[in-house]
Amino acid sequence: MRRDPACATATSPERGFVIIAVLWILMALSGLAVIFSLYLSGSARALSVNDTALQAEALVSASLELTTYQLLLPGDSARASHGTFHFRMDNADVVVSFKSEAARIDLNFAPKEVLANLFAGLGAGKAAAQEDADRIIGWRTRPVAGAVNDEDALYGAAGLGYSPRQALFTHVSELALVVGLTPALVDRALPLVTVFNGSSGVDPQIAAPEVIDALPGKTPTNSSDVLGGPPPSSNMDPVNANQPAAAQGDATTAKSASYRIETTINFSNGRHAASEVVIALGDKEDPYRVLSWQDDVEPRAALRKRMGP
Repeated sequence: MRRDPACATATSPERGFVIIAVLWILMALSGLAVIFSLYLSGSARALSVNDTALQAEALVSASLELTTYQLLLPGDSARASHGTFHFRMDNADVVVSFKSEAARIDLNFAPKEVLANLFAGLGAGKAAAQEDADRIIGWRTRPVAGAVNDEDALYGAAGLGYSPRQALFTHVSELALVVGLTPALVDRALPLVTVFNGSSGVDPQIAAPEVIDALPGKTPTNSSDVLGGPPPSSNMDPVNANQPAAAQGDATTAKSASYRIETTINFSNGRHAASEVVIALGDKEDPYRVLSWQDDVEPRAALRKRMGP
């Protein structure tokens, strides 16, 4: 049976349209496959990052538990002021270092002389350092009832849209809000100050050279003792916190129940993490409580390099 040429000619365009449609469908499916593979790849990376973050948090918590155990085991009299240890867990190497907050100057209780000496040692002029110390004391000191609030007037004259707290510092970052302090000076001071020491005293055995040099009459060669008396009570009136520490008690070695714990984690997959946590030691029922927790901290070597010699 012979095929009609006219019939074959009529079906050729239809076949062409079918082929084109099939090609478009194949291209669309190929695009969907690429998009789906990219989605899976992105999801896998996101899950990996989240898994690493959760693992890092668990390892930091483990470092806090181990540090607290080491500090509470020997009792208050034999408690170490600083230390370092290492452990391995979950395919990660963890290096932990801890140091008493007595190594830092407490912004809430340090005498004016210590603050002025600190700022002068960090590069401020003598007059500017004295003024900066006055402003810190003005920030943390409750105004006298009925008296003119000169401290508040200074912030208004400087064109700032806020007033001084005139209560104890709650975080060292508030130092940047104190009128007159330059950002460079604040940046240099932050690694040397704290709000968790709880005392006007400093332990020179573990303090940085800049802190030791800020102590009145102290140098790195004769700093075997420390300025300051026993830690004040938690309800200490900040109005009296600017009094010289020698007037608050006999000079003793400063101690603090708060410790700063730095945890550096090196994972087997090449990832790294670093955290800095401040804890306050408790008792057997409640061994410690977290005062501050900061992830992705800058390495201490970089901080020292940034601060200069």
